[in-house]
Amino acid sequence: MKIGSMLVDTLRSFFQKPVTQLYPFERQKTPERLRGKLHWDSSNCSGCCLCVKDCPSAAIEIITIDKQAKKFAMRYHADRCTYCGQCVKNCRFACISMSSEDWELAAQTTAPFTVYYGEEADLEHLLERVPEPAAG
Repeated sequence: MKIGSMLVDTLRSFFQKPVTQLYPFERQKTPERLRGKLHWDSSNCSGCCLCVKDCPSAAIEIITIDKQAKKFAMRYHADRCTYCGQCVKNCRFACISMSSEDWELAAQTTAPFTVYYGEEADLEHLLERVPEPAAG
């Protein structure tokens, strides 16, 4: 590349508007098909665990509380998730969805990356008896 052409490009860029966006101060509308945070509806879940089997990153765990009453809880590891959407596609009962609005998941600690889904009473009982998974 010749110095003359580089100089022309440099001078031209002084008079053009910047291309970058001032995120997070200026936000654009999120794309409709964006795959964000996973959401789980325990009322429809049958405990088939297809979502667990098909997750390539082992980010989903279904914990059986009462098989007869169809009570289940989910432990979701957002830090492991690759947001591929395979769990959503393979769920026969439409229990799992990915939000296109809830996608800003950055945090300074790892605590918010393990999310529990289920009914509040079941989750309290579950957290008392089920140990946390080992890190790594």
